[in-house]
Amino acid sequence: MSALAVAKKDFRDAAQSRALWALLAVFVLLSSLLSYAYAEFPAEVVGSGTDGASVGGLIFFTSGIVTLFVSLTAIVVCYKSIAGEREIGSIKLLLALPHSRRDVFLGKLLGRGAVLSAALAVGLLIGFGLGFGLIGDFDLVPVLVFLVLTLVFAVTFVGIVVSISATTGSTSRATTLSIGFFLLFELLWDAVATGIFYVANGFSFAGDAPDWYFLVTQIPPSSAYTASLITLLPETADAVGIGVGADQFDAFYATTSIGFVFLAFWLIVPLVIGYRRFDDADL
Repeated sequence: MSALAVAKKDFRDAAQSRALWALLAVFVLLSSLLSYAYAEFPAEVVGSGTDGASVGGLIFFTSGIVTLFVSLTAIVVCYKSIAGEREIGSIKLLLALPHSRRDVFLGKLLGRGAVLSAALAVGLLIGFGLGFGLIGDFDLVPVLVFLVLTLVFAVTFVGIVVSISATTGSTSRATTLSIGFFLLFELLWDAVATGIFYVANGFSFAGDAPDWYFLVTQIPPSSAYTASLITLLPETADAVGIGVGADQFDAFYATTSIGFVFLAFWLIVPLVIGYRRFDDADL
């Protein structure tokens, strides 16, 4: 119950963030515009090969903006979750109450995760509602699969940023590390993977990419999320022509199922590291 008490207070505090509401407004607007664009002009938006707007197409089309919204909002909502408390000294007051460090860490994770999940649900409800209305169709199973996996992805990213925040008592350092993580794994990783291949291939791009190259490209949380979504909705992904290039490689791990492995990694490992660092920190 102590962790839940921390989570409730943290939810109220995080929900008052003006930056969160600004991001939510942008997400609702962008989600609605993209849903409208996809439903009305699928060939122009997705490509000439499409047979028309569909529920599955809207799901995979929306998944791209979801990864960006989740990662940026998680940083805004979570970077000060523990580092901010340590910086101003309120963490000592919090721990003076009947809360252990584990309660605080878990409460922050639950509270911030609930805030982001609620914001995400509102944005998707509005955007999807418009899109399904314009398409004139609705398929419950793929929509539920998408929503559940997206919430898992949101909690995963919240865990990453809360864990980063737990490793330091400086909000500026927490900000730098969180943005650095986003830049490296969400914006620059394709270039990093290409650079690794270039160096490992004798400073040359000649020849086919080795099997391990596919594994490297699936490391980022967003890539793991997309691969997992394709695994759960294979027929839908095939119908809209979505893939991650796994069929170009022969290794046993060259499958979209590898996304679950990396998603589990990002869900568990940062939390373990963050909690250990917080538990051992001199407050």
